[in-house]
Amino acid sequence: MSNLRIIPRLDIKGPNLIKGIHLEGLRVMGDPQEFALRYYEAGADELVYMDIVASLYGRNNLSDIIRRTADRVFIPITVGGGIRSVDDARHILRSGADKVAINTAAIGRPELITEVSRRFGSQAMVLSIEAKQVGPGKWEAYTDNGRERTGLDVLEWVKRGVELGAGEVLLTSVDREGTRKGFDIDLVRQVSQAVPVPVIASGGMGTLEHFVQAAREGRADAVAMADVLHYKRLTLPEIRAAALVAGLEVRKTG
Repeated sequence: MSNLRIIPRLDIKGPNLIKGIHLEGLRVMGDPQEFALRYYEAGADELVYMDIVASLYGRNNLSDIIRRTADRVFIPITVGGGIRSVDDARHILRSGADKVAINTAAIGRPELITEVSRRFGSQAMVLSIEAKQVGPGKWEAYTDNGRERTGLDVLEWVKRGVELGAGEVLLTSVDREGTRKGFDIDLVRQVSQAVPVPVIASGGMGTLEHFVQAAREGRADAVAMADVLHYKRLTLPEIRAAALVAGLEVRKTG
């Protein structure tokens, strides 16, 4: 069994790191370079960058930020937002990313998942899913930062995405994102059980216990977090220590 990964998530608008609630009401936090370097030095296992306004521009605008980050940060970097083609993916990967996370374009043209997976390897193709609960034990996939409905059932879509070649899933609960009320454990567990690839739980972490629940009850392979780190409510060493105390398999640092 591979180690549970601890992943800071950095949502980007223009040159700035931002944070919102339910992927809306965005507040500028500062320079993403400074945050990324701080998290790397504090022991992050990976980083996730999301260009949250990429749909407005029609393409991902993070290449310069990623290039500068990759010069100083030596852990895997996943980049998402506005990646609509194999060429877009190639551009981001050449900028220093290790993986691309695709949501809107994959829903619009599912064969893109296969194309990216075949060209760069399934490990580089992350299926990004923005989920909203629409009934008991039922979630719908959304696009454009949780604004646009797709009519797709999350569990059906994630199975299809993995069959098409996705090697990992970034699962964001729009309902929980930015609330610090905890992950949607039922959603995380059902998706984790539905597919044989790693699932990153994102959206809702507010306490150390939430982290432990996502791994133990939700069966997530990785946990992404933003608010608790950006606002310094928790530190990465505290999270790692809590995971070890709970008996979770995480990478030991220091």
